[in-house]
Parts: sequence; structure tokens; C-alpha cells
Amino acid sequence: MIALGLLLAIASTVAINGGYALQHSVASRLPPLSLRRPLQSLLALFREPRWLVGFLGGIGGWVFYVVALRLAPLSLVQAAAAGGIGVLALGLGRLTTRQVAGVASAFLGLVLLGLSLGAHTGTGHGQAVDVGVWMVVSVVVAGAVALSRGGVALATSAGILYAAGDVGTKAAVVGGARLWFVPALLACHGLAFVALQLAFQRGHRLATAGVAVLWTNALPIVAGMVLFAEGSGGPLRIVAFVLVLVAAFLLGATEPSPAGSTPGPSRSGRPRGWRARADRA
Repeated sequence: MIALGLLLAIASTVAINGGYALQHSVASRLPPLSLRRPLQSLLALFREPRWLVGFLGGIGGWVFYVVALRLAPLSLVQAAAAGGIGVLALGLGRLTTRQVAGVASAFLGLVLLGLSLGAHTGTGHGQAVDVGVWMVVSVVVAGAVALSRGGVALATSAGILYAAGDVGTKAAVVGGARLWFVPALLACHGLAFVALQLAFQRGHRLATAGVAVLWTNALPIVAGMVLFAEGSGGPLRIVAFVLVLVAAFLLGATEPSPAGSTPGPSRSGRPRGWRARADRA
């Protein structure tokens, strides 16, 4: 059953990250999205066929992810998702030395986090109060990080929120009274979606989707150890976290967006600099 869960986790990774790549390629070309005009911004996204394919692919990947959580420990599922960084790097052409180092560090760090569990493959249900506190703290931290409104900051915020939603999902799949986590996890995913789409307009694919995926994978691995009794980690976990932090720095530093955050619209209705950003995507 665990092996099937890991296979589903890999399928989920390909679907979700392939979807992110498509969404970024479209969102980075659109006029600036605005929280003041949410319906108009959503319509602008959903009218784009390639973005819609990416969005639906992500939904399908999330369904695979939920099933995987029923079959395998949270930490192992997230470690299997480490290849998501590699999926995002496909099709970008020649990467810079910094980008290659960031992708390699992210992949190795996430894999080591999974291996830090050792032979322990059990998983607990976690205390509902602890899970709730984790999710609340995650939302607060994500909100504080997003205040700078830069692409990397918004992507980091999205990753923290998606991770909180994944932790809530692991608690909710038990069923029963834990289904009360469903509204909270959906709210986390909704806020993460908004933050990530805004981030896509402000930076390179690896500096936005890559950073978001990194934290989406790393934080639930920690939660698996802390909340769901999925192993204690040990020295290997320390090395893994150093690699994750290095990867976040390297990938975030690749952001090529201009200083300032949101480009203003040009006479054509496109954001200034949109074509250059799209070419880099």
C-alpha cells in the first residue's frame, strides 16, 4: 500500500508542477492581476486555455495527493514530491549556474528529509489541537511574508499556505470529526492560489513556482515528524534543512523582475516589461 501511495505521489508531482509551469507561462503575459478586481482577474485567467489546462492538471494532481496520503506517511509522500523542482526546470532552456545549484540543492534536501525517517514508515493521526495551531501559525507567517509583495515573498507565502493545507489534509483524511479541517484546508489552498498567481507576474518560474514548491514539500515533512510521529530525523535532518534553506536562497535570487513589484499597464493594456518577462519564463 505504501508503494502505491508513493507512485500516486509521483504522479501528483508531475501533474501539479506541470500545471504550475503552464499557469506561469500564461499569467506572466497577462495584464496585472488585482485583488481589487477579483472577478475580472479570475476571468482573465480562466479565459486562457493553456492556463485552464494547467489549473485542471493541478486539481487532478491534488486528488492523487489526497489518495496517496491515505496510503503512505505524509513525510514520505512529500519526499517523493521532491522531483517537482526538476519538472519546473524542464523547458527553461539553459539554466544559470545559480539555478542549477538551487534545483540540485532543493532536490537533495527534500530527499534527505525523507530519508531522515530511516526505516520508520508508520504514521499517527496527530492531535487535532496541534494541527490547528500549526495551520493558524502558518497563515499568520504567510501573511507577514506576503507584505513585501515581491515575487519571491508571495511565492514563499503560497508555499507556506499550501503546506498548511496539506497538513490539514493529512488530518482530514482520517474522517469523522477531523472533517472539520476541510473548510480550513480549502481556505489555505485558496489563499495560496491567489498568492501564487500574483507571484507568477513578478518573477521567473523557478523563483516563484520553484520556491513555492520547495516550502510546500519541506514544511509538511517537518509536520509529519512533529505532529504525526513519522520519525525523529536526527543529524541527517539538520543537513537536509540547510540544503533546503540554501535552495530557497539560490532560487529566490534568480528572480529577474524589475525592482518594484507590480509593473504598470502600457497603452496596449499589457504590463510594462511583460514581453521580456514572458521570454524569460
